Parts: sequence; structure tokens; C-alpha cells
Amino acid sequence: MPDWTYHPMRGLAAAVLGRRRSQRAALRLLASIGSRPAGARLIARGFGHRHPPEQLAGEIAGVPVTVRLGISVPPSLAREAVRAMPPLGAGLVEVAPVSAADAETVREAAADRSIPLLVRACDPEAEAALQPHVDGFTSGDAPNVVRVSEPSVTAAATALKDPGAIVLARPGVLVAAGPGWFARVTEAATPTAPAPALRDVGRDPRRWPAWWWALLVGLGMTGAGLGAAAITLGPVLLWYDRDYLGMGLHELHAANHHLVHFLQHDRITMAGTMVAIGALYTGLAVGGIRRGWPWAREVYLLSGAIGFPTLFYFLITGFVEPLHTATTIVLFPMFVAGVRRTPHTPKWRLAPEGPEPERRRALVGQLLLIVTGAGLFVGGAVISVVGLTGVFVPTDLTFLGTSPQLLESVNPRLVPFVAHDRAGFGGALMAAAVAIVLISAWGWRRGEAWVFWTLAVAAAAGFLPAVVVHGAIHYTDFIHLAPVYFGIAMTGTGLLLARPYLCAKAPARPKD
Repeated sequence: MPDWTYHPMRGLAAAVLGRRRSQRAALRLLASIGSRPAGARLIARGFGHRHPPEQLAGEIAGVPVTVRLGISVPPSLAREAVRAMPPLGAGLVEVAPVSAADAETVREAAADRSIPLLVRACDPEAEAALQPHVDGFTSGDAPNVVRVSEPSVTAAATALKDPGAIVLARPGVLVAAGPGWFARVTEAATPTAPAPALRDVGRDPRRWPAWWWALLVGLGMTGAGLGAAAITLGPVLLWYDRDYLGMGLHELHAANHHLVHFLQHDRITMAGTMVAIGALYTGLAVGGIRRGWPWAREVYLLSGAIGFPTLFYFLITGFVEPLHTATTIVLFPMFVAGVRRTPHTPKWRLAPEGPEPERRRALVGQLLLIVTGAGLFVGGAVISVVGLTGVFVPTDLTFLGTSPQLLESVNPRLVPFVAHDRAGFGGALMAAAVAIVLISAWGWRRGEAWVFWTLAVAAAAGFLPAVVVHGAIHYTDFIHLAPVYFGIAMTGTGLLLARPYLCAKAPARPKD
């Protein structure tokens, strides 16, 4: 479990299972999943862990390790630790102290391991019994081994600045800090460079960096959303809409006096979602990709991989919208340029550790944002399915005071026309939701104010137009709007809890 479920739910788990039993249950769950290659990748990717920098590689007792950061556990925890620690970001596991009586336990733990396993033996018999089964042996007085008992990220990262130092945490460190401790230390110990400024972009598009192309897509999505809103609040229908329907606003109003307002409510909600996506992509470009966060590119890629293909909903609805198509044709090449693989030199600047209660509150906020994003994704999927099949939900028909059959009798193209808007909104909502979930899951760090403001602006752009337009057209059915109200409450509470943590001041980078 990641920190954002571990800390908010550990009290409940302890109350149900007992403190020690709940801790062992969590470790066994991670070990069970992490022992399988696919499960280990799932944990590592799901936690947002990436490859540590080369500067943190080294060796201990002649054994090479990819990161000089590990854990020291008693023999009773060896089996679970060997399987659970690699996807969490540990570079080695030490089992200590080990006597001859513990040799069989350690041998079982060493089988099929994917991480260097070292032993601090109590006697020569134990060392001789384990010599063929483990990678090496340590001693309790090795000067280059730093054993930490406190969950201070700063202290561990400072120790790792010595290229020969090995940092070994005791189990209590992870119990107190959470499973994300290894990744937090690795990031804090990673050497970084200054982030590029706008003046570094240059004028030659062939040399523009990926983050600049991603920013252009974000700004383009924002502009397209604002343009869609302006059209909806103005003429509502463009020439191609009228040509497809063979009707204008007056004919639509005559067919059903709520129909024009219904179209406006769908399109304003869609426009707000487009602006929200633009805000999310802009934040990812400037705050994430530009500063070398490898996860930011992945968020951008996954969100776009869901959003752009919604253009092909026309294969089902039968209505091709030229403006939507033109926007996609313009932005998609920029999107591809924004996700092209380039070396990610770390250019972030982390804020120092703050009060632990501040982080714990922020983790609750993080959980709320992830749950909200997951709910939005489910909602977007449902809306897409409804838009591509039944088109209307019962509250829609109550508001319109009609049925799909009656609308089709007026004009057989009316329902496919509404379906295009409805399904497109569902696809856009899913794209935004993926970005919200993954930014919240992978970007939650002290001092990353861009995460707070990106999510806050996206929430305002997505939720507020939906509430306002429903009120303006008097479509105020509580059941219909309950998910929106719930999302506002969850997002507002989550951001309020996380603001002191995310918006903490990072230290100024010293000038050369």
C-alpha cells in the first residue's frame, strides 16, 4: 500500500486487526504481490518509483547494489522483506543478527530473490551454513554503514552524499514513515540541475524541447475550451451543425422548448472539461516535464491516449464535427512531440522536510483527490457508454419532457447529434480523470505548489461551469447533480488539507 492509504487507514486497520497484526498483514500483502514479476512492476509503477540515479549505486561487502539504501530486518521478517522491498525502492536487504538456528529461515528467504541479500552472522557456524546461499556478510562495526532508526529523509539523504556510505533503515523507520520512504530519500539524494527558463527555448521549432510542445497542447486545449464556451453562449449552432440537422435554433425550440438549453448545458460542461484538461497539461508541462520528473511525461501520455481517440466516436454517432476534427489535427502532432522520449535530467528542487502532522494531513487530502479522480473516470466511462447507446439518462428525459422516440420523429438526426456531444464529454472527462488521479498519486511532494494550483484550476474549470449552467437552465435535479456536489466537496477538502504541504516554500537554489 502507498503512503496515501497506509497512513490514513493504519488507525482503522490497527483497530480491526491489532497494531502488530495489521503491520504484518501489510508486509505480507506487499511480499505476496512483489514476489511476482508483474506484481513488482505494478507496485513500482503504481507508487511512481523510477530508476535511481547512477550516483547512488555502490557496493557493500564487495556486493554491487543499484542504490546504497536498504533495510536491516530480523530473520523473522526476512522472507517478506526480500520480496516486498525491491519494488519499494530498496537496494539491498540485510538480515541481522543471524545465528545458526536461523540459518534455515534465511535460506528460505534467499530463494528466488531479486535483491542483494546480506547477513550479519553471530557466529562462524551461521556464516558457514549460509555462505552458498546469500550474497555477502556484513559486520556491526563497518564504518561505511549508517544504520538509521528515525524516519528523517534529510538525515538519510545527507548520509548518501558520501559515495561510499550505505544507509540501512530499521523496520521501525518504514512503520513510522510509510512504504514510500525509500523513494523519498532517493529523490532527496538525487543531484539536480537548474530548470530551463522560457528564454532557453529558442525560435527554431526543430529544437524546441518536449515540455514546450506539451505546454502548447495545454494552451491549445484551454483556448479550444474557451472557444467552445463562447460559441455555446453565442450562436450555439455553427453552420455545420445547422447543415447536419437541417434545423436552426427556432426550429429546435419549436420542437422542444428545453432542447436548446439542454444542448447548451452539454456543451458548456464539455467546454469546462476541455479547459480543465488544458490546465492539467499546462501544469504537467511547466511543473513536471520541464523539471525532469519522469512520471509527468507518463501522466501526459496516458491522459492523451484516452482523450485524442474520442474523435473516432463519430464512427458510432455518425456526426463528424469539423471544429473538433481540426483541433485534433492541429494538437495531435504537438502531443506526439511532447511525449517523445528524451533524457530526463533531474531539475527539480525539493522543499525540506516539514512537520509530520502536516504531511499526514496532506496524505488524507491526497487520498481524497485520488478517490475523486477515480470517480470521475468511472463517471466519464458511464457517460461515454450512455452517449453511444441510450444517449439520455432518466433525469434528462424528465427535464426535456419527452422521449427519444418523439425526438427521432421530429428529426432522425437529433439523437445522434446529442449523442456526439454526450459521448465526447465522457471521453474528455476520462482523460482529465486519468491526469487527476496520476498527478495526485505521483506528484504529491512538499513544496510542489504547481500540483496544488494545477488541480485547483482544473477543478474550478470543470465543476463550476457545470453547476452554473445547470442552475441557469433550471436543470437542478439533485440526483443528477449529486456526483458534482460530491466531487466539489472531496476536491475542496483534499486541497484544503494538502495546501500547507504542497505550497511550502522550497529553498532558493544557490547561484553559481
